[in-house]
Order: sequence, then C-alpha cells, then structure tokens
Amino acid sequence: MPGSAEFRPGAGSAAMANNVASALCYALGIITGILFLVLAPYNQNRVVRFHAFQSIFLNVAAIVVSWALGIVFGSLHFVGAIFALFLPLLWLGYFVLWLYLMFSAYQGRKVVLPVIGPLADQQA
Repeated sequence: MPGSAEFRPGAGSAAMANNVASALCYALGIITGILFLVLAPYNQNRVVRFHAFQSIFLNVAAIVVSWALGIVFGSLHFVGAIFALFLPLLWLGYFVLWLYLMFSAYQGRKVVLPVIGPLADQQA
C-alpha cells in the first residue's frame, strides 16, 4: 500500500547514544555497570566503559564504607547515637553524588572521582 509504513525487523534498533548509555551505567549501580560492560556495542566504547567501571567502583566503595562504619560505630556503643545521625547524611551525600554523576554523563561530561576515577580510567 503506498504511503504506509512498512515494518522491517531490525529497523530503528540502532544503539543508543553514548551519553544515554553512560548515564544509564549509574542507574542501578553495579547491575547496570556490569550490564554495559557485557553488552556488545557498548563494551568496546571507551567512554561507556569508563562510566561503567566508575559506577561499579563507586558502589563497591559505598558498600565497603557503610560496612566499615557500621562495624566501627557498632563496637562503640556509646557513639551509636552519633552514627544514627551520621549515616543518613552519608547516604544523602552519596545520593547527590550519584545524581550528579548520572546527569554529568548524560550531558557528555567526564567527571573523574578521586581514587576510583583513575582506576576506572585504567580499566576502560
């Protein structure tokens, strides 16, 4: 039929833009970081690989810091009240950093975090 759109398998299934893929690396942390390291067109892109590794390293660091602080403050019973106030502030700071990294990646900016950023750059 003239003028009607024809469905072609594979049409329109192009890879998403680098900035979208980079931002999505941070979306679910370790899960999406690993996912973009495994998916075929993205695992060969240095920019997407950097954001994937930085997302993985950031989330692993957040988990390790949270556990370490829990052990330290858990063993010091009298400081437990301070820890109860400090932990939500720590997680709020992590949340703000997570949003900043995701929006920066979407805008095409490369934010290299101290310590884990150079490690991610080496892995990429």
